[in-house]
Amino acid sequence: MPNAHETLAKIDLFSELTKPELRAIEKLMTPIDIKAGKEFITEGTPGREAFIILSGTAVVRRHGRLVATVGAGEVLGEMAVVAGLHRTATVTAETNIVAEVLDRREFSSLLDQNAKISKKIMIAAIKRLHELEPGLLN
Repeated sequence: MPNAHETLAKIDLFSELTKPELRAIEKLMTPIDIKAGKEFITEGTPGREAFIILSGTAVVRRHGRLVATVGAGEVLGEMAVVAGLHRTATVTAETNIVAEVLDRREFSSLLDQNAKISKKIMIAAIKRLHELEPGLLN
């Protein structure tokens, strides 16, 4: 099973961060277990945390339609953590999941205190938005 540090470094939003910057984010993360069948993200609700899946799988549905199955190394809700957006999908654990949770309030405090991390995260978020909605930024 990958550890949180390895997984964080592979996430686009955090991929440009240095090891000390990743460690600062890791300190804010909380490990959790999610039982198979549990809905842990609900479409339309405020996004207060991101989930980084270390093991297990989950299904992602948008407007009731299956859009993806995700597993180890995937992050869910990262844009909600950065921008405080409402959830765009519902996510249900397909199997038991081991995940790390990153709370928006704690993450915001880190960004307020560290301009270098804030800038890197902002650039990564804009790149991700551009990948998802190419015409939006042109």
